[in-house]
Amino acid sequence: MTISDITVLLDARVLCGEDKLDSEVQTACGSDLMSDVLAFVKDKTVLITGLTNIHVIRTAEMLDIHCIVFARGKVPGEDVLEEAREVGIVVLTTKHTTYTTCGLLFQAGIRANNDCLAQQG
Repeated sequence: MTISDITVLLDARVLCGEDKLDSEVQTACGSDLMSDVLAFVKDKTVLITGLTNIHVIRTAEMLDIHCIVFARGKVPGEDVLEEAREVGIVVLTTKHTTYTTCGLLFQAGIRANNDCLAQQG
């Protein structure tokens, strides 16, 4: 699924990264705890969060996440969007809750990275 497909599915608004909407996404992670994101994310992941500070962009950059969806209609400040532009991350906002956003993506075939769950057992 492409980021463009996700934009349509979530009725999302593109805040930055319009030139990267053809990038592919295979998994998703919904979290406001960046420590959980660090533990569970792999390549081609979309991050769904309600947290709108600069740490979200820095975490996404470290993990090579190419798309962040801010839930509940949240829009980060211009400083956060500028950082996302600089590192090449697509930023979307949707009016859906994190729970609904994850559910819609799941219904469309996007899955979580369950590889790491076996490691915790």
